[in-house]
Amino acid sequence: MATTGLPESISSDLSRVTQSLQMLAPRWNVWVLMTLSQKPLRYREIKSALPWLPDGQLHPRLGKLVESGLLERTEFEPQDVLYGLSVRGRELLPVLGVIATWGGKHLEKETVLDPATGHKVPKAVPRAQDVEDTIALIAPRQATPILWALRIRGTSSAKALAATAMPDRHLTNVYEPLNRLAEDFLVAKDREGRVELTAAGRDLAPVYRALSAWAAGAPLTEAASHPVWAPEPAQPRDRPAMWATTQPRIPAVPTTQTRATWKPGDLFFSDTTTVIRPAGAAATGGRTR
Repeated sequence: MATTGLPESISSDLSRVTQSLQMLAPRWNVWVLMTLSQKPLRYREIKSALPWLPDGQLHPRLGKLVESGLLERTEFEPQDVLYGLSVRGRELLPVLGVIATWGGKHLEKETVLDPATGHKVPKAVPRAQDVEDTIALIAPRQATPILWALRIRGTSSAKALAATAMPDRHLTNVYEPLNRLAEDFLVAKDREGRVELTAAGRDLAPVYRALSAWAAGAPLTEAASHPVWAPEPAQPRDRPAMWATTQPRIPAVPTTQTRATWKPGDLFFSDTTTVIRPAGAAATGGRTR
């Protein structure tokens, strides 16, 4: 378990959540799980549903998911194997639904022309892709501890944040994950150089509540009482996000967004560049998968 400056009970919860994210993070794992969401399938049926995955990629993923306890494997003959969700795998499906909802709301999508109206609309994205892309933002090392620390501390200096999220590491180690979270528009800095969650970062609350409940083996109905991510009073929302015309799968950003840059040797974010995004303009500078 990674060391944090958080209370032991919260650190244990955080550790379970980060381990769950690491289990789901490998590419195509979510696609495999959601392909099996309706009923067990034989290997050849899974391969047919995911034709872009060659045997050399699909077979190891199925094996890892069986080892992790999310899938069950029944072999009738060497060439006749049935895969289905385990009890734990079925319990995970509502959690994946919560993650997909966040992705559908916050991740930028390419726009396409609606033949019925002639207007540009966000391109439909499979729910499995929304889940996978959302997990890609919060699964990297230190991303989730930093987000949890910010949720607890509120607006915070980088030094205080590093002491809370990674007290056993040199404070310069906070630069890279903070840069990544800023690029993904999950965190931002205020005029005094302090770090805070964006609206998209705050909206991760249902995601973390659901992951926490599942990781602890508790019903999702008990998730609302989470000590860190419990629902908070309504707050003024950030400006509505503009859908981009290209598809960097990062959280959609307000029309005006301050981009923070973190450099070794600084205790705060350095000077920033304000990026103006008129309605319909393509987002730039985002990471792609």
